[in-house]
Amino acid sequence: MVRMECKGMQLCSWFVGAWMLLCGASTQGVQAAVPFPALQVPAAKAEAERVDAERAQAVRVEANRIAEFTLNSSQSYSNPFLELELDALVTRPDGRQLRVPAYWAGGQSWKFRYASPQVGTHRWRTECRQTADRGLHGVEGRIEVLPGTSANRLWKHGPVQTRAGQAYFEHADGTPFLWLGDTWWKCLSRRMTAEDFAELTADRRAKGFNVVQIVCGPYPDENFLAPSLANEGGLPYLAEDMSVVNPAYFDAADWRLAQLVEAGIAPAIVGAWGRGDCNSMEKFGVQSLQRHWRYLVARYAASPVLWILAGEIPDETKWGQGPWAEVAAYLRSIDPFARPLSCHTMRGWQGNPGDPRLVDYDMVGGNHDEREAVADGTLELLSAAVRNRPAMPVLCGETCYEGHMQQGFGDVQRRIFWRNMLSGAAGHTYGAAGVWHAGVEGDHGNWGAWDRQPYDWTTWKEGLQYPGSRQLGMGKALLEQYPWHRFESHPEWAPGCFAAGLPGGTRLIYIPRRGIYDWSGITVHGLVPDLQYSVFFFDPAAGRRFDKGVMSTASGSWQTPNVPSPQDWVLVMEAREPRPK
Repeated sequence: MVRMECKGMQLCSWFVGAWMLLCGASTQGVQAAVPFPALQVPAAKAEAERVDAERAQAVRVEANRIAEFTLNSSQSYSNPFLELELDALVTRPDGRQLRVPAYWAGGQSWKFRYASPQVGTHRWRTECRQTADRGLHGVEGRIEVLPGTSANRLWKHGPVQTRAGQAYFEHADGTPFLWLGDTWWKCLSRRMTAEDFAELTADRRAKGFNVVQIVCGPYPDENFLAPSLANEGGLPYLAEDMSVVNPAYFDAADWRLAQLVEAGIAPAIVGAWGRGDCNSMEKFGVQSLQRHWRYLVARYAASPVLWILAGEIPDETKWGQGPWAEVAAYLRSIDPFARPLSCHTMRGWQGNPGDPRLVDYDMVGGNHDEREAVADGTLELLSAAVRNRPAMPVLCGETCYEGHMQQGFGDVQRRIFWRNMLSGAAGHTYGAAGVWHAGVEGDHGNWGAWDRQPYDWTTWKEGLQYPGSRQLGMGKALLEQYPWHRFESHPEWAPGCFAAGLPGGTRLIYIPRRGIYDWSGITVHGLVPDLQYSVFFFDPAAGRRFDKGVMSTASGSWQTPNVPSPQDWVLVMEAREPRPK
């Protein structure tokens, strides 16, 4: 039989309701989710008629939102996760067919999830490796995708995507997307309760964050499948070789990820980790990691997610070398929605001409030592990736976390953000001590590689309040007032500073903090003669604005007024119409 549902974990009706919101499917023709077992229908004929009636009615769902379908196998298996593969072949209104993986949901239950921006009738038919299982193989149905009505940008404009040769992210409808991410590596663990997760999500939403990097699988800095990574449903796998999946863990993860999406925050899901002391490839091998990724794709690819293959893996993965590349290629081959994929490595793509690119956006590293994080050599990691052609979005995915080992506060976070954004980055990922490791009183959650000593005793509630998160959100809001996605980096415009903009248009210049009694202005070069500019200083720490009127120059160079106070500043020069001759 097939039941058409739209639901999430059944820990309580609140969790179910959250997943119903995420799906957005109409209840017309859909069995509503309830936290209790369904009543059994004794008459086989009546049951068959009910199933036929359900199949005849299409699930109705708004564009980009998720329809979820539940199927029940007609026979039992000792380990369905290993023994079966189930797909739904979905034919869109334009005739294109997608192969959508399904996942084992426990017992004899299997599910698949589907979403599309394309309005109209989508028809599906299942294919199971065990063709004799009539509960799973050859089941058919329809999905009616309706125009969207939500103001949520992930539903209204569609999931985040990349375009070949384009250096910035965009939504499915072409709306530019400025990535401002936060690092929540371990926030699917039970240290972060449902209430905690909701509070953290609301805080980051209010501050302008739109991406969260989160691990769904083996953690960094933990023993493999250690009890500390369990959530309310337990551990993700119940065998050391990842051969026995625990659907209850992922049911609990469903609710957390749904919270993010409903807040307009795209989850960037990390599948595993690869550093020497927590090397998932060495522990589990290619086949197990591919099977793990198939489960993640089946669970989450219909959502507006992004993929990060694994943390701290070899750079050459990006151009098709090594065992992690096998996993990346497999992931790309089974994801029917082609969600953007990257790898968490130190350096950007550096292959030879003709080498394959297994990533859609280039994620580079920074440094957790604040002195190294702001050094020129660290910036060059990003700049080198930005110079690669054809272009792709580039961003720093991990650098100096604010408060990490009690350093990297305020002005360090602002400098890294503005330096990167004005040097060609398509976005930036922030991190804070306490938050990334879901630290709580009595359980810091960050056993490191250094004789298993903790990095921080900071709790997530303490890290939540660090000022850098608010200040980077203000920086993103300022950039979004301008055509930031068209900006070009021009360090020659303001030596010693970081500058970007349009040669004949608006430009932004970040002036790093100098001496404590240094109010001096800077010299700006490359201005268009006789073009008028409205000028103001923007305070990246507090959001204040100090207007400096309108200026123009015949020489192309201009000495600015003194800065309002000895700190870091953003100089904004808004281009106006040229002066009449």
